[in-house]
Amino acid sequence: MSSDSIRRKIETLGTQMSLPTVRKALGVLEGEHASGRRGGNGDVMDVRAYEPGDESRLIDWKTSARQGHPMVVQRERLSTSRVWLLMDVGREMTGACPSGERAYEIAANALRMFAALSLRRADDVSIVFGDESSITRIPFNGGFAQFERTLDASLQRAWQHKRNIDALLEYARRIRDRHALIVLATDELAITERHLVQFRRIARTHPIVLIDVATLNPFKPLAKGHDAPLDGVTNRRVPAFMRSKISAQQVSTHRQYLAAALEQELNRTGSFMIRADSSEDMFNRFVQLVSVALARTTRNQLGEAPELMLAGDRS
Repeated sequence: MSSDSIRRKIETLGTQMSLPTVRKALGVLEGEHASGRRGGNGDVMDVRAYEPGDESRLIDWKTSARQGHPMVVQRERLSTSRVWLLMDVGREMTGACPSGERAYEIAANALRMFAALSLRRADDVSIVFGDESSITRIPFNGGFAQFERTLDASLQRAWQHKRNIDALLEYARRIRDRHALIVLATDELAITERHLVQFRRIARTHPIVLIDVATLNPFKPLAKGHDAPLDGVTNRRVPAFMRSKISAQQVSTHRQYLAAALEQELNRTGSFMIRADSSEDMFNRFVQLVSVALARTTRNQLGEAPELMLAGDRS
């Protein structure tokens, strides 16, 4: 699937899904979203007859006139939430994926998916890039189109520094706004067992989603006409004697085991992980996560998660 095609599908997330649906879906990932609470001036949530003890300011006089007796209207309290999009921009993120994309391209598309929904409900979105040289917060104001321009411009970089996941996690831990959604995008080789302690600390105060990009298995036998992959540090090709079905299977099994263990640990803390090896796969898994979130929060609804029909699916 081309880059333009997947971007069109991402845009439909924010334009074809209704705002209440967007709020409910991201509200589950976020843990607590202000738009679902009573006591504001937003949409009507409940209408009932006035009872002794109710505050007089809650009486809706137009509704009362129609009903012929005092009626109390409870409205939604609307407020703006914050979403922090953290991305690993170490040179390791230039690694190739089975789809032919670079890891950072898939990670960036995942962040676009969260931004499309977050900006739809008027959240404050912050972009943070991190490698061993610096942690940089990218200035951003505007809608989704401006977000894409800002992200694209920021990704035009030398990619010469190594990653520093510890620094990114420490940055996330220091975010003061409790209940703000934190999305961390990196590849499957970045997170190790020692990082789980930091994830647990962050999860105590913030909901967190890990974007886990699966990269190319360097030991997989080559298809006819394809060159051997290059090592990103030495710029040498993986030797032929190392590329075999047995070696590739061992690496694949090990990666899948680590991914399953990491996801299980994150789920224990109430966090989520989305793992994919292409932008298309990432999109499908993101929509699945949103669908499950909607199913869990829909009252009196049983059965499978609702299917989200997006314009990009028609092509």
